[in-house]
Amino acid sequence: MSSHIVTTPEQSVETPVDFLLNGRVRLHQPDGGYRAAIDPVFLAAITAAAAGERVLDVGTGTGAAALCLAVRVPGVAVVGLEQRADACDFARRNAALSGVADRVTVVQGDLLAPPEALGTVGFDRVMMNPPYLKAGAASVPPDDWKAAANVEGPAGLADWVRFADRMLKPRGTLTMVHRADRIDDILHALRGRFGSLVLVPLWPKPGVEAKRLLLVARKGGKAPARLTAGLTVHKAEGGYSPAAERILRDAEALAI
Repeated sequence: MSSHIVTTPEQSVETPVDFLLNGRVRLHQPDGGYRAAIDPVFLAAITAAAAGERVLDVGTGTGAAALCLAVRVPGVAVVGLEQRADACDFARRNAALSGVADRVTVVQGDLLAPPEALGTVGFDRVMMNPPYLKAGAASVPPDDWKAAANVEGPAGLADWVRFADRMLKPRGTLTMVHRADRIDDILHALRGRFGSLVLVPLWPKPGVEAKRLLLVARKGGKAPARLTAGLTVHKAEGGYSPAAERILRDAEALAI
């Protein structure tokens, strides 16, 4: 277990409690099923929200990214959209447990048929951690929650991006964490909708190619794309790098 995802038993509930951001975020997650790792923490860190903004977290799951953002940015309002009723229950409980239930709202619904509760005003930012694998590209995990989190279902990557475009205000910002080997699919989905793209590779350790990447794109943006130096997550000898520590433990933003 990572030093930044700490699990402890809690007698009053049926699941243990996981801690993110050095205990600032507290998560109940399904025992033996899908569990959030560090990807949603990095996603929240690169989402440069400000107090007074509205952010939509698509596929919020148990709420890890939404809660990390709400804890890091006092005054930001986050709406988490989640298809699974049981995940919504976890996310709402976790928002209360982490002390941000007044600023984190969880809405059950499908991005292919957006619920009316999302409204029509538009969001300043949309962040997302879509399923990493194409449908049919890998064996589906037997756990249905893990399967939905890891393998695309009826909604493919292009659907996720179209939904973000629909939900954002003009010039709004999309942030995403995804697999580096899906970059062709990502660029294809963004084309014609988003620009001013910034790509941030996540290097597992020095000298090892990136398996994950973060991206920031602006709705209707026209600026040239940028490929940053990225973030090295682990030191060569093991353990998190100082830069990763500041994000994972100290709730520091990931500046680009």
